[in-house]
Amino acid sequence: MQTWGIILATIQQALAGRNDSARAALEACWADTAPDDAAMRCVIAHYLADQQDSLEAEIAWDEQALEAFPSIPDDGLAVIGVPSAARFEPSLRLNLGDGYLRAGRIADARTQVDLARAVARELPPDGYGAMIRGGIERLGERISAS
Repeated sequence: MQTWGIILATIQQALAGRNDSARAALEACWADTAPDDAAMRCVIAHYLADQQDSLEAEIAWDEQALEAFPSIPDDGLAVIGVPSAARFEPSLRLNLGDGYLRAGRIADARTQVDLARAVARELPPDGYGAMIRGGIERLGERISAS
């Protein structure tokens, strides 16, 4: 059974950039996490997506993260500093929308941006919230330019 401490250490490794070691560590976390632990699976998949070499695999992991999201209790991500799980959804949708756009799936990307905008109200006004809202708007502009 996986622990948040191990997952958080692995995420720190992944935040340093794409590398085989981080991907392998995240994959090990995924394998050791119970299928019904939506919070852990969502977070692991979210970071594992960024470690992929192919766009298709990246999208598949982003979809896995979003698939797990609805089963996370509102306080289920407090252990990673997210006081309300609802604050994690805009980032999940932003990442998936970006992948869809790069894959040429414009309608799917637009759907994700629209959904991200709708849930971005849960974000704080500055810091992380401003960063994610800015990313959503930039993705929307890229979609419009496509």
